[in-house]
Amino acid sequence: MRNEQVFSVHGDAELTARAGHLFESAQTEFLCAARDLRTWSRPEARAEVRTRPRDTAAPGFTTRKLLSPVALADEEARVHLRLVQDAGALVRISGSPLPHETILIDRRVMILAGRQTPAGREYTVTTSQALIDGVHALVQAVWDSAVDLDAYLSGDVPHLDADGRTILRSLASGLTDEVAARRLGLSLRTYRRRVAELMARLEAGSRFQAGLRAGELGLRRA
Repeated sequence: MRNEQVFSVHGDAELTARAGHLFESAQTEFLCAARDLRTWSRPEARAEVRTRPRDTAAPGFTTRKLLSPVALADEEARVHLRLVQDAGALVRISGSPLPHETILIDRRVMILAGRQTPAGREYTVTTSQALIDGVHALVQAVWDSAVDLDAYLSGDVPHLDADGRTILRSLASGLTDEVAARRLGLSLRTYRRRVAELMARLEAGSRFQAGLRAGELGLRRA
């Protein structure tokens, strides 16, 4: 592309049809930042994002994947990421929110994942260097503070006492705070304080994330 371009597509099928060739054009770096492995949900698009058609271990070429902890919520995703890592990609997990879900190719092409629409998820494809440099700087800052996949998975597991595990089971089962507090013999105020402490210990921003984080760390719920 000789001139700077910006265009939008809707849905992964249109993304693949209009921009699929860009994935194969990478020469030096393929950087993918996504909340989870379903950001690019259509099978053919996921195949493009998950693996580069060329040799990812070629000299001078780097594949980087930056994901949130949600990407580790199921064993299939973990296995896939380990395979990607074994193939030569660098995989990091960020505890901070990602500034954008994006693909950056050689810092000359960028694909941003946007909002969901009735026609599918909206994607913006651009070769604008100013836009690319700005987003790259934000993603790079998150990358620098993120943790390598192996280190993240083997990190220290927070200690949970019996009450903590019971609270975790209560959150997973969807019990109301009132019912869960009564079962634990705690006041509602004390129960909610314990929930807040548990979320902080698991580095979770919500109760749902607390359940995901517990699964990532291999903590038992039962």
